[in-house]
Amino acid sequence: MPVPLLDFQGQYRPLREQLLATIARVCDSQRFIGGPEVENFEKEIATYLGVPHAVGLSSGTDAILVALMAIGIRPGDEVIVPTFSFFATAGCVSRAGGVPRLVDIDPLTYNIDPAAAAAAITSRTKAIIPVHLYGQCAEMDPILDLADRCGLTVIEDAAQAIGSTYKGRHAGTMGRAGCFSFFPSKNLGAFGDAGLLTTNDEALAREVRLLRNHGAEPKYFHKRIGANFRLDALQAAVLRVKLPHLDRWSAMRVANANRYDELFKASGIADQITLPARAADRNHTFNQYVVRVPQRDAVRTRLESLGIGTEIYYPLPFHLQECFAPLGYRQGDFPAAEAAANETLALPIYGELTAAQQREVVAAIAA
Repeated sequence: MPVPLLDFQGQYRPLREQLLATIARVCDSQRFIGGPEVENFEKEIATYLGVPHAVGLSSGTDAILVALMAIGIRPGDEVIVPTFSFFATAGCVSRAGGVPRLVDIDPLTYNIDPAAAAAAITSRTKAIIPVHLYGQCAEMDPILDLADRCGLTVIEDAAQAIGSTYKGRHAGTMGRAGCFSFFPSKNLGAFGDAGLLTTNDEALAREVRLLRNHGAEPKYFHKRIGANFRLDALQAAVLRVKLPHLDRWSAMRVANANRYDELFKASGIADQITLPARAADRNHTFNQYVVRVPQRDAVRTRLESLGIGTEIYYPLPFHLQECFAPLGYRQGDFPAAEAAANETLALPIYGELTAAQQREVVAAIAA
C-alpha cells in the first residue's frame, strides 16, 4: 500500500467543522491583525508551556531573527550554532549581522555537542543556539552552565520540539528565549506560516513585541527598527483549536515510534540500521522519526518506487553550503554532521499512521 510521508487529512477531518467555524468567526469579526485571537492564543500557549511571556510571530524563522535582534547582535558578533539543522538556525544569525560559529553534533541525538560548543567560544561570542532537532531536546544543562560561565545568551531553537521536555522542563523555556514554528508539518501546525517566541524575561518580551510591529510605539512613532513579524489572527485562531489536542497527537507519534522500534527489531535487520536514540532524561515527541541506513539513497529510491514517502533532513550541513563558503569551513571539519547528512532517512511518523502502514514501511526496508 502507498504510505505518504505526511497525511494531514486524518488530523483535519475530526476538527473540520470546529476549524471552519473558527475561521468564520474571525472573518465575521474582520479583525485579522492582532486582536483577541492572538492575545488569547498567547495566553493559552504560555500556560501550556509554563512561561510568563509568549509572543506570537509570523514564523519560526522570524522568531529566531527577532530574538537575535532583541538581544542586540551586532556585526561581527559570533553566535554558536550546530552545523546540522534547518537553514534558518544559521541563516538568521547572518541576517542579524552576526557570524555563525559552526560546531559539530552528537552523532546519536543529532543535537549540538556541548563540548564542541565550549571549544568554539572566542572573545567575540555573544550567544548560542541549541537546536532541539526532530523533537528531542538538546543536552541543556551543560549548555546553560557554559553560557552562565561565559556570559552568553541562550536562544533555544525549539521549532520541531513543542511539548518535548528535558528533566521536566519544556523545550523553549530554559534559555533566555525559545523559538517555535507552527509550519503545517509540525506537531502543532497552523494553516500556513506562524511562529512564537517564549521567555521568562519581561524586558525581552517587551522588546520583541515592539520589534514585531516595526518598532512602533505608539503607531507611526518608531523607537527601534523592527519589521513586520506579526502573527495573523486567522493562524492564531486555528492554533487555539488545535492546542488542546497537542499532547494526544504527540503521544500518538511516540506510540508509532515505539511500534517502529519493535517492528525493526523483529525484522532481522536491526543490526544493519540505527534507530533514533532516546536520552533517558528527556522525552522525544518525534516530529521526525529518523533512521540511519547504509546505501541510504538507493534505499530511498526503492521506497519511493513502492509509494512510500521519505525525506532527508538535512542533506548538506551549513559548513558545506555555498552561501557560507566565506566562513572558511571545509569538508571533514565536522565529521558527525557529515555522516548524518549522508546516512539519515526520515520515515512517515504522523499520528494517524496505521500499524499496517508501518509494517509496510519496515517490510520494504527489510526487503
